[in-house]
Amino acid sequence: MRALLAALTLLLAAAVLPVAGARADEAAARSVIEAQLRAFLADDGARAYSYAAPGIKRIFPSQDRFMAMVRQGYPPVYRPRDFSFDTYRETPAGPIQEVTIIDHTGVAWRAIYALEQQPDGSWKISGCQLLRLPGVSA
Repeated sequence: MRALLAALTLLLAAAVLPVAGARADEAAARSVIEAQLRAFLADDGARAYSYAAPGIKRIFPSQDRFMAMVRQGYPPVYRPRDFSFDTYRETPAGPIQEVTIIDHTGVAWRAIYALEQQPDGSWKISGCQLLRLPGVSA
């Protein structure tokens, strides 16, 4: 009986641990994205740049170039009026977090963030696709 109980306990733990790990990854992804959005709002280029993955930093090797790219190419991300987190999903290439962003004019956008885990266990933003939501404004 004890052996059966121990086996059931191990099976239950094996089923729960991946879910708990995914939830922790989702929370970490949201935390990184929110911290970067808040850094943009504060014009804190160093902090915003610190959340970029190494691949992004190779393309934009200074915080000034990175911030110029964001200001020019991603104005809703650079100056969101509001944002909320939507679907999080694991993909073979890594996690994806969707975020609804309301820009300063009230237009709604979908930001699709790609993230990658670093060797130290931290998460960094490896890309962001921005799509205007049709017919939606706040």
